[in-house]
Amino acid sequence: MTETAQPVDQSTAQEEQWLTPGVRGIGSASFLADVGHEIPTALLPSLLTSTLGAPAAALGAIEGISDALAGAARFGGGVLADDPARRRKVAVGGYATTAVLGAATAGATAVWQVGILRAAAWTARGLRVPARNALLADIVPAKVYGRAYGFERMMDNLGAIFGPLLALGLVAWVGVQWAIGLSVIPGLLAAVAIIYAIRKTPRPTSRDKVPLKILIRPVLRGGLGKLMGAVAAFEVGNVAATLLILRASELLTPGHGTKTATTIALGLYTAYNVAATLASVPAGRLSDRLGVRGPVLVLTGGVAAFAVAYGLFAVSGAVVAFLAVPFVLAGVGIGAVETAQHSAVAALAPKEVRGSAFGLLATVQSLGNLAASGIAGILWSTVSPTAAFAYLAAWMAIALAGLLVTAPRLMQRRGSAGE
Repeated sequence: MTETAQPVDQSTAQEEQWLTPGVRGIGSASFLADVGHEIPTALLPSLLTSTLGAPAAALGAIEGISDALAGAARFGGGVLADDPARRRKVAVGGYATTAVLGAATAGATAVWQVGILRAAAWTARGLRVPARNALLADIVPAKVYGRAYGFERMMDNLGAIFGPLLALGLVAWVGVQWAIGLSVIPGLLAAVAIIYAIRKTPRPTSRDKVPLKILIRPVLRGGLGKLMGAVAAFEVGNVAATLLILRASELLTPGHGTKTATTIALGLYTAYNVAATLASVPAGRLSDRLGVRGPVLVLTGGVAAFAVAYGLFAVSGAVVAFLAVPFVLAGVGIGAVETAQHSAVAALAPKEVRGSAFGLLATVQSLGNLAASGIAGILWSTVSPTAAFAYLAAWMAIALAGLLVTAPRLMQRRGSAGE
């Protein structure tokens, strides 16, 4: 009696197809790199003010300049990443350089040295982002982009949770400067992980060098250009999470005292990061299952979550349970939005300018966040926190309107292309 062949479980086969060694390598690199740079980030205020005696204004100036350089570097990194061979070198160099320069701030003896090292580290970090995202698109087929980018975002968010916790433990063990110096270890391990991922990626078939050109029109031609307008509207309202922490701290201080309020606010921020971590892969899975319309619909859902969260922040009272709702909503929103944005760019951008497309996305994110935080901060100080969050919620509404207008045409275009 012969045995009948068992049918292959299609869902299991698909799982194995997307969670490849290369995807795991890139995810591990994101986790380790985030742990590595979160340690000096968390300890930078203490290093500057307590160890070097610098005023708070120095911290603001250093962070502002570093963020601006990182945004510019992301655009340049996109141009470099258009070449499949070059993007590998940029990714490895970016991870290694960020690790070394970030850890080197531990040995700084003057504020200007910290400023130079921090700015250089953030520039290297910006350069590597488009290369990493383009590499991930090289590894997996288009039908599983959502899960692959969701996994990468999940690992990145895990690093954002684990890094500050590790920083606290290291400070208690060896002090601030040694803790910053030891951050080089996870940073260099991230470079090793990206090398491992590259070895699992098919080598470029063409040996021709892609010329270094700033390509905007080819990137924005077609569906991606339509979607980028809505993405830009979202990013102009996507404020830094530190303002969410500040909102919770100010509301809770009268009833709990400054120290307890700060502790609770940081706990709520942890809940935000946990929600982002847990939402990323399911958001990517949903995006894949919905087919051509998936990234746009998931992006719309994430923007809607932010709109509700900002509306709640505008009217929140000093109740911890009530404040937890907008923190979790914003976490779910960022997990869905970042996954959908990356999936959409990978799917819609022409392959030959995919690096530039990711660079443009990263630049829009960086400049948009800068504008959102700056204008919201001004409204907060001159009018009220309620006005600031109402302003941010209005941008979410504009982004939603843009998505609702462009999504049907975008999906129709992709469908007609046979995707």
